[in-house]
Amino acid sequence: MIVRDVNDLKETDREVSDAHWKSVRLLLADDGMGFSFHITTIEVGSEHTFHYKHHFESVYCISGRGSITDLANGETHAIRPGVIYALNLHDRHTVRAEEELVLACCFNPPVTGKEVHREDGSYAPAGDAA
Repeated sequence: MIVRDVNDLKETDREVSDAHWKSVRLLLADDGMGFSFHITTIEVGSEHTFHYKHHFESVYCISGRGSITDLANGETHAIRPGVIYALNLHDRHTVRAEEELVLACCFNPPVTGKEVHREDGSYAPAGDAA
């Protein structure tokens, strides 16, 4: 059994950050669960474009308000507490935070915790260097 407290992982190697967001990685690839699970906080007023070409991601909004735009078709959807979005087609997307967003995120395949976003907004395929 794995039991972890998000508060105990802040400011450790399991907390990863970039411009205007931070993510606490509660479960990673080496935990052997087949997915990774993160709590990600996105700073109010920020905008981020991602394209997880090699990972599927689902995201559940715990708190805050914002939007997600599917860049393939231009559709924009509200993000608010209780909303989930799933990037089932490796969708290139932009997330905007109108308020600070706190999101629960699940990645498949799981991330290792050492990935960095590449210039195109993606992570390298599992097993490859960043």
